[in-house]
Amino acid sequence: MSETKEIHSGGCLCGAVRYEVRGPLRDVVNCYCGMCQKLHGGFGPHSKADKADLVITEDRGLRWYESSTRARRGFCGECGSSLFWEPVAQPGTGILAGSLDQPSGLKTIGHIFVGKKADFIEVAGSAPQFEGSSEGRLEGDAL
Repeated sequence: MSETKEIHSGGCLCGAVRYEVRGPLRDVVNCYCGMCQKLHGGFGPHSKADKADLVITEDRGLRWYESSTRARRGFCGECGSSLFWEPVAQPGTGILAGSLDQPSGLKTIGHIFVGKKADFIEVAGSAPQFEGSSEGRLEGDAL
């Protein structure tokens, strides 16, 4: 009997970037850092998957921006949708949860960099909150 692999799909607003995650997704961690504020208008809801499980099925609009020496960010050059956060020294790629086709089946498991959040944001819910990084304390952070 063969093992069935989890497959999730997603993409940008205009369809110029489409992808599949052919493996498990980490649940969502909301990031309130200054970069996520500028990129997403408040915070970035990030899932995560192993880089080897992320398959780009349409890359016509895919562009990468090296946002720091630690990571680059993937977005659609046609519609501007933010899609990925890819760290250099980790085996996983962050995936903007809103770019996933619904239903995703994901839930919020934590909030990071709440000490940097914009003053108009209120963090709600019972998920753990961290002033800075979670330092790998959330399930799936090791990816």
